[in-house]
Amino acid sequence: MQGIGNDYIYFDCFDWFPSDPSAVAEKLSDRHFSVGGDGVVYICRSEIADGRMRMFNADGSEGKMCGNAIRCIGKFLYEVKGIRKPVLTVQTESGVKTLVLGVKDGTVDSVRVDMGAAELRPAQIPADFAGERAVDVPLDVDGKICRVTCVSMGNPHCVTFVADPYAVDLERIGPRFEHHAAFPARVNTEFVRADAENELTMRVWERGSGETWACGTGACAAAVAGVLNGYCGLDKDVTVHLRGGDLVIRVTKDAVFMTGPAAFAFEGEAEI
Repeated sequence: MQGIGNDYIYFDCFDWFPSDPSAVAEKLSDRHFSVGGDGVVYICRSEIADGRMRMFNADGSEGKMCGNAIRCIGKFLYEVKGIRKPVLTVQTESGVKTLVLGVKDGTVDSVRVDMGAAELRPAQIPADFAGERAVDVPLDVDGKICRVTCVSMGNPHCVTFVADPYAVDLERIGPRFEHHAAFPARVNTEFVRADAENELTMRVWERGSGETWACGTGACAAAVAGVLNGYCGLDKDVTVHLRGGDLVIRVTKDAVFMTGPAAFAFEGEAEI
């Protein structure tokens, strides 16, 4: 399944689970020698929600949350597992998330996710900056001072506003951010341009996966940073343009909401 180009291999794990989920993710995510994807997602049973998400990046590392993946899980639970409810809950490693499904003729074509509140305290992101927030602070990356805003949406993000995200040499600079000493758990990095009020364009370098065509939590982090830096309004719909398509993010005082599509690509079997 894919959410605006952020593609994962999904396994129905209601009745089983692989003995080494990291190894499976690393093997199958290789686009040259296997199915290929940004990672692997295991859809499991939950005792506290309609389903549970375990998400592993292409390098085998486990992520706590993925905004595009959780929309696809909502579609899967509704259409395949037959949980025909307009509002679903999914347990993640960063808490239980609530999904409101947009259903037309029995098909889920959009999902609105309550992503919870953004975490801005550097120690909780984690990010090695002083003070209660790291908003428009300087960071030396490879000898160049970048202005960054740090946000956690269940996983760590570093947002930097640039003149043109597509002029950034992402293959070179992305790993420098990801493995920077300021981010002890590594970091996802968003290179963002403010196009207009409540409209952003971004590219993303995801820890463990490299550049992806979309990142739901990254779009949320970009919108939060947009609000904090005066580019976007609180409690306004913010359109975020990513390589794979658009997401609509609304940042409120208490939570961040993400709305976007989810789609099946194909179904098959894989030797693991």
